[in-house]
Amino acid sequence: MRATPTILHLDMDAFFAAAEQAAKPSLRGKPVVVGGLGPRGVVATASYEARRFGVHSAMPMAQARRLCPNAAYLIPRFSLYRSVSDQVMELLGRLSPLVEPLSLDEAFVDLEAGGAAHDAATARAAGERLRRDIRAATGLTGSVGLAGAKMLAKIASEQAKPDGLVLIEPGTESALLAPMPVRILPGVGPATGEHLRRAGITTVAEMVEAGEDELVRLLGKAHGGSLYLMATGHDDRPVVAERDAKSVSVEDTFDVDLHDRVRIRTEVDRLADRCVHRLRGAGRSGRTVVLKVRRFDFSTLTRSETLRGPTDDPAVVREAAGRLLDGVDTTGGVRLLGVGVSGLADFTQEDLFAQAAGEREAAEAPAAEEEPAVGEPADEEPPALADRRWPAGHDVWHAEHGPGWVQGSGVGRVTVRFETPYSEPGRVRTFKVDDPELVLSDPLPLVPVDQVPAPEQGDGPGEPMSRP
Repeated sequence: MRATPTILHLDMDAFFAAAEQAAKPSLRGKPVVVGGLGPRGVVATASYEARRFGVHSAMPMAQARRLCPNAAYLIPRFSLYRSVSDQVMELLGRLSPLVEPLSLDEAFVDLEAGGAAHDAATARAAGERLRRDIRAATGLTGSVGLAGAKMLAKIASEQAKPDGLVLIEPGTESALLAPMPVRILPGVGPATGEHLRRAGITTVAEMVEAGEDELVRLLGKAHGGSLYLMATGHDDRPVVAERDAKSVSVEDTFDVDLHDRVRIRTEVDRLADRCVHRLRGAGRSGRTVVLKVRRFDFSTLTRSETLRGPTDDPAVVREAAGRLLDGVDTTGGVRLLGVGVSGLADFTQEDLFAQAAGEREAAEAPAAEEEPAVGEPADEEPPALADRRWPAGHDVWHAEHGPGWVQGSGVGRVTVRFETPYSEPGRVRTFKVDDPELVLSDPLPLVPVDQVPAPEQGDGPGEPMSRP
C-alpha cells in the first residue's frame, strides 16, 4: 500500500454507446443499446439514457427490447472503438510508462513512475487534466479513481461515474470498504459470494470480523488469505505495463440452431480466418488450435490440437479446426461456434515462410472461389443473409448522398441516415441492398483531426472538480 494516492484507474463512461452517440447526432440524448441483435444476443453496453429503463450489460437483448423498446439497437463497431481507445491510451502513456490496459475502455496508470504526481494534490491535478484531454481529443468522458492501491482506485472510479473524479485519501480505506458488499473485492465472483453468504458474510466489515482463519477455512489458504488482506484495504499488486495475451479467439452465437453440416463447416472456416486476422494484427503466431461448440442443449464441448510449430497461416488453422469439428457430434444442432489459437509466440522466420506460401496459394486460387466484394451480396445467398451485410449502426458511403450509417435492413432493403459526427441530424433514405452506389465504409473520427488540441501541460493543481 502506498502512502500517496498515485495509482490512477480510468474507466470510460458507457464507452461503446457513448461513442455511437458521438458519431450519430440523431442519437445524442437518446437511449442507445450496443450488442448482438439476434434473439440470442446480449447487451455489450447501454447508454445512461437506456439504463434508466433497467437495461444493463450482459442482459439478454430480448429483455432489453422489452424494457426499452424505443432505444436504438446497434451492432458493435470495434474498428471505431479501437481507434478511440488508441487515442486514450496514448494520453495515458504521456502520464507514465507504466500503463496497464484492462480492456479498450479501462486501464491502470502508475503516476509516480512517470513523475506525474507525488502527493494527493498533484495526483488530483493529473487526473483532472487527463479527463479534460480525453474530452478534447475524443468528445467522450471518462471517470477517474485515485488511491494508493489498484483495488481502491478501481472502486473510486466506480464511485466517480459518470464523468467524475474520486480520490481516496490514505488512512480512510477501512472505513470506506466496511459497508460495501463482498462482491466489490477482486476475486469474489458469484460462486465465492454465494459461499460467503451462506456463512453469514455479506459485507467487507463482516469479512474482517470473521478473521483470516475463518476465511481460509471457508475458501482455502491462498484465496482466503488474499481476500482477508483486500478486505482490510491491503493490495500491493503493481501496475504492470505488459499484459501478454495467452490466446486469441473469436466466436459467434447463431439466431437459429445450425443443423446443416456443410453450413457448420463453413462457419468454422470463417471463424478461423477471423481468428488469424486478429492473430496477425497482434503480430503473433500460435501452435494450439482450439474449437468450441455449444450444442442445442447448452452443453459446451472444447477440442484442441497442438501443431508441430507456431503458425499464422489461415489454411493451417482452418484445416486443424475442421479436423476437430469432425470429432464432434452436431446432430441435434449447434447454437454457438468458436475458434481460438493459444500457445502464442512472436513471429519466427518459419512463420514468415508459411505466410508467404499461404499468400501464394491464395493468389493461385481459381477466381470462382473469391469472396464477393464488400457491399455486393453473393448471388447464391438468400435475402436474409444478404441483408446481414448491412449491420445496424455501421458506416456507409453513397455516391450521391455521401457518408451515413445503417438504421436497419430487411426484405432486400437497407435504410440509411446520412449524417456525420460534425453535422446536424441527417435525413433518412432507403435503398436496395444491392444498390451499386452504396458501400460500407470506415468510421469517421469523432473529433476532426485538425480540431484536436495538444494535451494540457503543467503539474500544478487545477480547479477542484471531484466529488466528495
